Amino acid sequence: MPETSVPKRAGRPKGRLCPAVLAGILVLVPALAGCTAEGGPSPTGTSASVPASGGTMPDGPATSAPLETTQSSNKAPVYWIGRSGGNIFLYREFRDVPEQDNPVTRALRAMMSEKPLDPDFFTPWQNPDKLATSISGKDVITVDVSADAFNSNLDADMAARAIQQLIYTATAAAASSGLIDTGQQVRVRILVDGHTDYVAFGKIQLGALMTRAAGLVAPVWIIDPQENSEVPGGSVKVTGRSTSPGAKLHWQLLRAGDGGSKAPFLNGEITAGTEQGQAGVFTLALNLPPGDYELRVAQAGSGGEPDKNEDTRTFKVR
Repeated sequence: MPETSVPKRAGRPKGRLCPAVLAGILVLVPALAGCTAEGGPSPTGTSASVPASGGTMPDGPATSAPLETTQSSNKAPVYWIGRSGGNIFLYREFRDVPEQDNPVTRALRAMMSEKPLDPDFFTPWQNPDKLATSISGKDVITVDVSADAFNSNLDADMAARAIQQLIYTATAAAASSGLIDTGQQVRVRILVDGHTDYVAFGKIQLGALMTRAAGLVAPVWIIDPQENSEVPGGSVKVTGRSTSPGAKLHWQLLRAGDGGSKAPFLNGEITAGTEQGQAGVFTLALNLPPGDYELRVAQAGSGGEPDKNEDTRTFKVR
């Protein structure tokens, strides 16, 4: 998936979700099971590495979970949890972070201590007292975090997604900064206060090597522009990604009016790319006058079915 700037949410009710309401969401989320274990203790709790058999996410194809590509930007890729209709997926933002730590530690610290730019995203992680990371063999990332990071009351499904949020963020940061071999399957081992026998959130056995779970990435997301960003007038470039290369996408641009109202301004259809290295990528070049806008992109429905997996983004043109 390209590392150009920032991804976002899908068509969900506005309003930030917090850990206190996570339990009510979990009934909508399929269970995960069967953790990938290599050279570590076998997990005894719920897995966080692959979706359970028979439990694939509706509208979320079980595609591979490719690593990010190396980028020149100093922004850290950070994954958040977000809701799209009746499903819960991972969404990525790029964040400005202090440079006193290595890229993986910086990204994970942001994931655990900051709020998403997009109010439709959330994170169940708490800011830990201690956090350190290391990379060995160009394909194994070790994360050592203090137990206070897990001070949220989650059920097993959300706990599994939180662990995947960490795995995606750690591997994204390492890949985009060129610290790992992206030609190999990158694995992550999570230690808690230096130990391998911790049960995260009281649900997930840690210590085994784990990998990205396919099918957890949002089916559609807008990468640029960022949420609530300001862009120069004239030609505004929009980039995004779909997990379905070659799929038709419908887009609509709304422009804000007096009193906070929004009116349709432009709309159209685009096709997600199929080229190697650009699979699923879509771009738009929009000539826009100054104003406040909301962009909506969704997978086109077929056979009279409605569009699905909508992602939205608000931005300003000045």
